[in-house]
Amino acid sequence: MISLGVLAAAGYVPGLGASATEQTFRIPAATHDVAPAPGNQVAVLAGGCFWGMEAVFEGVKGVASVTSGYAGGTRATATYAQVSTERTRHAEAVRIVYDPRQLSYATLLRIYFSVAHDPTQLNRQGPDHGPSYRSAIFPQNPGQASVARSYIAQLQQSRAYPAPVVTTVESGQFFPAEAEHQDFARRNPRHPYIVRWDKPKVAAFRAAFPGLAR
Repeated sequence: MISLGVLAAAGYVPGLGASATEQTFRIPAATHDVAPAPGNQVAVLAGGCFWGMEAVFEGVKGVASVTSGYAGGTRATATYAQVSTERTRHAEAVRIVYDPRQLSYATLLRIYFSVAHDPTQLNRQGPDHGPSYRSAIFPQNPGQASVARSYIAQLQQSRAYPAPVVTTVESGQFFPAEAEHQDFARRNPRHPYIVRWDKPKVAAFRAAFPGLAR
């Protein structure tokens, strides 16, 4: 996340409509999916600022909860101040609890790869730069890991993107972020960063997946 001053320097115009920044990649559904399992399941995905990722997935039917946090580093350095130094190996990520009877893991990945972020941007998303903003999937079991790797390969071959997919499949624990980062977009709908970068993602999701929107 960046300050209003940096947004202005980057060309942010107060009042700019969301439609001016919407971007949707039209990608195929995954050919493989995780086998159904009883009870709620967990997915951990990183794709830039967790505010926007959280805002998108909170609006998906079948999602029980979304938590913003840090994945891939240690508990000792899992704070916003330390992660922002870009030396902790964490990625800003979201932990998604979902009901597999309503929503599959592969469908979550399709939303992730098509509207939640740009998987062709290496160690950045939009105005945010550094490895903490990388595109990365943190599988919670071998089935998720297999589906994630298979889907990345499928998307590379589909040529749906203007550049190669740089998303990595990684291991590592997830640590919740500070309270002020939870439900940030919902609590701060007029925040300049939310208006410029995250509301368009939510609008793009609703347009691309109307049947999955709450």
